[in-house]
Amino acid sequence: ATRTKSADVERADSGIGQMPARKWRNRASETLSSLQAWEAHRPCTDCGERDLPVETDVQNCNQRRADLCEKCRKRRTERKESVLEFVNTEASYGEDLRIIKEEFYLPMQAAGLLSQEQLQGIFSNIQELIDLNENFLEILQEEIDQAFDQGDDDLMTVCIGEIFLEFVNMLPAFQTYCLQQSSSVNMLNALEKEKELLRIFLNVSQNDNTALRRMNLRSFLMAPLQRVTKYPLLLSRIIKATTEYHPDHGSLREAKSRIESHLEHINMKTKQEGNTWTLRSFRQDSKKKREVINIEMRETALKTVGWLREETRFVMEGSLQLAQPPDGQWVKKGSKTLKFQNMQVLLLVNMKRVSESSLESAEPGPVKDAVLVLIRDKNNGKFHLLREPLRLSNCIVSSDPDCDDTFELIEIRREAFVFRDSDRARTHHWFRQIRRYSRELGSWKKRRNALPNIMISTPHTRP
Repeated sequence: ATRTKSADVERADSGIGQMPARKWRNRASETLSSLQAWEAHRPCTDCGERDLPVETDVQNCNQRRADLCEKCRKRRTERKESVLEFVNTEASYGEDLRIIKEEFYLPMQAAGLLSQEQLQGIFSNIQELIDLNENFLEILQEEIDQAFDQGDDDLMTVCIGEIFLEFVNMLPAFQTYCLQQSSSVNMLNALEKEKELLRIFLNVSQNDNTALRRMNLRSFLMAPLQRVTKYPLLLSRIIKATTEYHPDHGSLREAKSRIESHLEHINMKTKQEGNTWTLRSFRQDSKKKREVINIEMRETALKTVGWLREETRFVMEGSLQLAQPPDGQWVKKGSKTLKFQNMQVLLLVNMKRVSESSLESAEPGPVKDAVLVLIRDKNNGKFHLLREPLRLSNCIVSSDPDCDDTFELIEIRREAFVFRDSDRARTHHWFRQIRRYSRELGSWKKRRNALPNIMISTPHTRP
């Protein structure tokens, strides 16, 4: 018989022997059991806990919800409801604003019931509020629609806090309206007694115009006040239903703090103007008090420079120590010879907008101007300017290694100032920021090869 070669024999076993194969099958079985056990007690994707039910709903079209514990499932439902409530109430508020304009302002203007000055006194900056609401609501609705289109039925990708902070410039518009509310109502009451046609128009509108829901003009004029005081409550509900690991959690808390600080500021301004009414009070803490002070300082600075709010960026703000050296030898003598005083300093930059289509969609363009506003500490409840703003295009900023805890700002052909912060690192940060805009805008660079000492009459200037 012909001997068969070993290479021609077809093996029927696995080739690894019976004992190794048995061990491999036992290990595979153990691994499968471990995977099944882990699947039965898999962690929740939101909180990481392992209290999920063993059986899951196979008919659930949203697979993410099958990986959630009962607590997180309820939390997601609450968060979705809170987000939708925020957007829906913003839409209702916008509808009330349009009613004010279309059912009251425009008809009264067309009929000549009131002069333009009287209309401005009653309706204040209602058009600004309408524009802001439309832009804000458009972005919110786009986020909701995009989430649903991507299969995010729980709206977990919708970040209300981030959107709110992008539209934080709407808060000063609310402030303008709220502070004029008392005088607006008083003017409306006086004009309604004086003008019979106005009184007839308002009565007929309330009773016969179905769009008004039998509400009078005064009720609609309260809509902005009611809306701005409702923001903290709506944001609190979303925060409560948002886990701390969510990317929007920090922005939500920051947005809530910002709106509460503005409300406190409005209350403070209302009391200063002698009005009896105030917005809803909020618990104050040190952070909110500081934010209220910052808001008031920004308003003082904007009023001083006369820039548009949407074109202004506050680069830095805070307390600095300031001294005015009597001569140029203070570096050799040391900063201890200088007499410092505490000062509130704001670095403002005027950015030219590239797009003029809308307030919020405008993209920042090149820097047009930059100033340093010096404000004395509060006296008798009000801030006062130390002097006119320092335009950095006319200033030279320098530092000296022998006095690394200070820096000097020299206004060309005028005064010199020495600044320092209690923290040395923050002093250096102030110096870098101010020097940056001074170099970008400095008109002295175009002359004499940009040698600052040529432009200054005093010989002690340090480059």
